[in-house]
Amino acid sequence: MNTPLTHELIVKGMSCQHCVKAVTQALQAQDAQAQVQVELSSGQVTVHTRLSREAISAAIADEGYEVQNP
Repeated sequence: MNTPLTHELIVKGMSCQHCVKAVTQALQAQDAQAQVQVELSSGQVTVHTRLSREAISAAIADEGYEVQNP
């Protein structure tokens, strides 16, 4: 398995703790060990995971949020 990396993405459309939970659960469904930090005010999502950046972006988009820098 590949080494975990830290990815930083800007995500539009998140406004509350429900949004944080939805994004976190979507990512952890694909990598149970993923560490997800969300800063609502800036829209920054930091993910330490074995998932590729593309997989992270797709999981977030599947939840209905727009990744600004996929």
